[in-house]
Amino acid sequence: MTRQRRPWVMPVSILLALVLGLVPLAPVLQPYRPYWLALVVAYWVIDDADRYGLGFAFVVGLLADLAFGGLLGEHALRLVVMAYILQRFRARLRFFPMSQQALAIGGLLLNDRILVTVLHGALQLPPAPAEAWFTPLIGMVLWPLLHLALDGVRQGGWRRP
Repeated sequence: MTRQRRPWVMPVSILLALVLGLVPLAPVLQPYRPYWLALVVAYWVIDDADRYGLGFAFVVGLLADLAFGGLLGEHALRLVVMAYILQRFRARLRFFPMSQQALAIGGLLLNDRILVTVLHGALQLPPAPAEAWFTPLIGMVLWPLLHLALDGVRQGGWRRP
């Protein structure tokens, strides 16, 4: 028996993450929106670093920059930094229990929030609301669910050859 190959899962997951980032939310909920794209890119970099690495993160980041508007290159920089750190520690991170993986992803998302704050401060852009600092915690809670969902869809079931 062999696993079914599902090459459509990666582009669909990226597209869904982009759509989730564009869905309008009430202004009071907007600062709490998780960085879906970072979570999905993290999944693919951890799962298959040979195929999905810095170039992948850069291209996805440019797509996000074009989709979300704002500062051109901001999402690309954020995702490349995250992908670099993930690639560096991928060998250990893959074998962490899910709770420790979630903590590591939370740390990466906190690093991303710090990077955004420094970048916006250096360019004299308005800072994000204080509530935006909760998004790493929200992403950390969502990580196990997203990881299991993508694993389930990507791996699918067993079939006879």
